[in-house]
Amino acid sequence: MSKKLFFLINVILTVSMACNLPFLSSSPSLQASPAPNPAIIPAVPTTDNSSTTLPTSTNTPAVLHVIKPSDIASASGTLIYDVDSSGTAPEKRAPYGDSYNINRFERPFLQDMTYVSDIDIVTAMVSQDDNWFYVSIKLVGNDPNNSLGINYGVELDTNHDGFGDYIIWAHPPYTTVWDTVNVDIFADKNHDTAGLSPEKSDAPFKGDGYETQIFHGGAGDADPDMAWVRMNAGPNATIQFAFKKSWSGTVFMLGVLSDAGLKDVTKLDYVDRFTEEQAGSPVKDKKYYPLKALFAVDNTCQEAFGFKPTGEEPKLCPREPAPTNQPGHGGPTPVGPTLVPPCQPPPGGCGLHHVWNPIFCRCDEVLY
Repeated sequence: MSKKLFFLINVILTVSMACNLPFLSSSPSLQASPAPNPAIIPAVPTTDNSSTTLPTSTNTPAVLHVIKPSDIASASGTLIYDVDSSGTAPEKRAPYGDSYNINRFERPFLQDMTYVSDIDIVTAMVSQDDNWFYVSIKLVGNDPNNSLGINYGVELDTNHDGFGDYIIWAHPPYTTVWDTVNVDIFADKNHDTAGLSPEKSDAPFKGDGYETQIFHGGAGDADPDMAWVRMNAGPNATIQFAFKKSWSGTVFMLGVLSDAGLKDVTKLDYVDRFTEEQAGSPVKDKKYYPLKALFAVDNTCQEAFGFKPTGEEPKLCPREPAPTNQPGHGGPTPVGPTLVPPCQPPPGGCGLHHVWNPIFCRCDEVLY
């Protein structure tokens, strides 16, 4: 046998024996046939905080403020009164003060006439310092974070024509410190917040109300400090707003509202969206009692700032002339009109085809 043939036979025998050794037969690189599919083992959640799948706070960037309102707002200012329905709430009714045709709501009730004190406005006081206007709203209740979710607002009519130009609109949750994150400002660019006319319902009307957002919590806004809100800042400030004079100017009419119903600024004024029959009424002796489509909303009349009103401005708060003769002063003293609390309708109401007007404290003819 030649040496080459002997060497070849030895190589063949060596390879054959190696293939049958047990410690090599399990090697994947030497298997003659594919291994069976491995069992699927459930993934174990990781606790590694570096995981990119964990939520981050990048969705709510921090707001970098330049200036903020004072923590102690002035305790004096111009007071706007509103009707308090707590006394008649057990009877499931408002006492008065809901004059639908002139956009005055006294509806701190749900559709079943359940009373909600955290909607019911008592007063709104407007004060100011060098940089800010402060609007302190006193509610009958003391929980702006009511589970209903109540929005509070301040309307500004900069040319005092009865059509709102801006609304500062805050939503829960509210805290006891000044913040902007839950405050928006909307503008009406096409002059339709009062429908076709400022002093009566124009329902059904298809306008878009405050349609343009100009401030959204400060993050990404050109001015991050335009408007702020906080709650329970004092006995007369269940909800308190602050807004910058450099933005608002100093000449406007101002009113406030609370809203746990529609909460839609593009539908303001609400009287132009529903007829009074559709909206219902909170006053028991009214034809359309109880509430229907329009409920859980309260608002005030509007007060003039930075100009002397004529008394005929739409939505202006009621006024009465002060006496011209002051005892002990030896003669007449000119005194301007003063704000008065809501006056009451005459005994027995206004009669057929008339409605009580709490703005001017008079019975007005109903226009059909």
